[in-house]
Amino acid sequence: MTNPFDPTPIAMYSSPPPAVPDGPSTKGMPDYGQLWPPHPFDIAQRQMSVFDAWYSSNVPALEMIYVQQNRVRQGAFTGGLIGRIQRFFWGRPNLQDNPRLHVPVAADVARTSADLLFAEPMTVAVPDGGANNPELADERLQMVCGGDDTVALLLEAAELCSAFGGVYLRLWWDSAISDHVMIDKVSADAAVPQWKYGKLYAVTFWTVVSVNKDRYVRHLERHEPGMIIHALYAGDEQELGEPISLADSPETAWAADLVDANGAIPTGVNTLTAAYVPNVRPNRLWRRMVGLAPLGRSDYDGLEPLFDQLDLAYSSWMQDVEQGKARIFIDRSLLTNNGPGKGASFDSEQSVFVAVNGGLKSSANDSGMPIQANQFNIRWLEHSQTCAELLNTILRAAGLSTGSFADSSLTVGVPTATEINSRDNLSERTRTKKINYWKAALGPLIQTAMELDAKVFQTGVTLTEAPHIQFPTRTMQNPVEMAQTLAALRAARVISLKQSIIERKPNWSEAEIDAEVAAIEKEIGAAGQVSIDNPDENPDDPDANQGAPGPEDDELPTLKMDAGDKAAAA
Repeated sequence: MTNPFDPTPIAMYSSPPPAVPDGPSTKGMPDYGQLWPPHPFDIAQRQMSVFDAWYSSNVPALEMIYVQQNRVRQGAFTGGLIGRIQRFFWGRPNLQDNPRLHVPVAADVARTSADLLFAEPMTVAVPDGGANNPELADERLQMVCGGDDTVALLLEAAELCSAFGGVYLRLWWDSAISDHVMIDKVSADAAVPQWKYGKLYAVTFWTVVSVNKDRYVRHLERHEPGMIIHALYAGDEQELGEPISLADSPETAWAADLVDANGAIPTGVNTLTAAYVPNVRPNRLWRRMVGLAPLGRSDYDGLEPLFDQLDLAYSSWMQDVEQGKARIFIDRSLLTNNGPGKGASFDSEQSVFVAVNGGLKSSANDSGMPIQANQFNIRWLEHSQTCAELLNTILRAAGLSTGSFADSSLTVGVPTATEINSRDNLSERTRTKKINYWKAALGPLIQTAMELDAKVFQTGVTLTEAPHIQFPTRTMQNPVEMAQTLAALRAARVISLKQSIIERKPNWSEAEIDAEVAAIEKEIGAAGQVSIDNPDENPDDPDANQGAPGPEDDELPTLKMDAGDKAAAA
């Protein structure tokens, strides 16, 4: 077994790929008959398969993973080291076939993380002086990365990023489908990267396009600076096998006519047409492993035992519900004989019975009652608090606040206002940290996409620097609290009307903010009031604001609240 902490450098393929030459080359592709994925990415693949089982809520896969890891043996029923290993709920033998309930909390964590980033679309703009034709550049920029399809794709990519520790973005184009370059996503468990000084230098994406008994056909797509190389391999479940023609599979036949003799498609740009977005770093599992250290850390890292125990707690709760059903024990004298060999039965609808064998005192139970009801208590409070505590621990480890995840029902006890604000700040800190990783990857990739778009579709647009990416600001303050805060700042004359609008609507454009300021100033003038920002604009009483301020100076215009603010305040 390979030592995961061995710092010895490991080549990505069986022989290290040479430097990328000036012309197209396939030397970066793997050798014939190589194990796939290659070492050390087979280690990452095994761990990501565990993350995938939790993310997809695949109960049979969970049972198979943990049973195979634990190898059910006699030690599972005893103490000692082996007995402790067998403590995973999904790895235990279910000898009595008790009902087991899986809670999809792992999927909820990934969804919540993605919502924090892309529930509201980001804005991408051409920086001042950053293009030869700013208007056309902005138009093409919005087509490439500002459409609803891109927003939806980034939301999906962020969910995969949370679950698998990172996600890859790649560029593609097809004039028959789209009139601009498109962005696509690739999960981290379907890629073999190559790094230089911790930066992505090249990456090979792979897909199993067909399975026929023991024959696995894989499509490999390698992105290098200046080219994209395609290859098709026929092997088995473990080995890549031999290269075959791209025309042999309908999934890759489209590329057979586009690649050159070496299987490459020149991109016409000198930069990489793919990018890697890590979820968070460092990766605690592989921080000392060459090739795996630059990979991001999954939000599930170290949480598998908590996921497992949460399923155990909910399963125990549901078992209480099952055992809490009302049941009755009856005396044999109340059974009706159905005849020889047919046993006896009890009619629950019968209303009159005849006492026999000494009357009711002859019943089997000591109470003397022929029918005795039995119903166990459902320990709902203990179970709900246990589940809530486990959920709180999971969310805290994933960097999420309970307010972002669900509601106050996850809180054990009554939280204080300080605790609520602290929990909300946890999600914001996590969001800010992840935004930095996304900006670092999206900026250069979008600039490459614009350069590629200009060459493929002859737009003539040239970006001299990466576009400006702005993620929307999430308002954490209650609308009523915000209105009171802004009113106090305005009364103290330490904030302008324009800045008040910016604080209230941080995602508005400059034009929208100026229009709102003008509308409020107009209403102030129509009402005969004096603006704090422009106290000399009252033509009827030019001296009204001279000297010490009077009581009327404290009557400030109230910021308007839209329907969404009123609903939130209510």
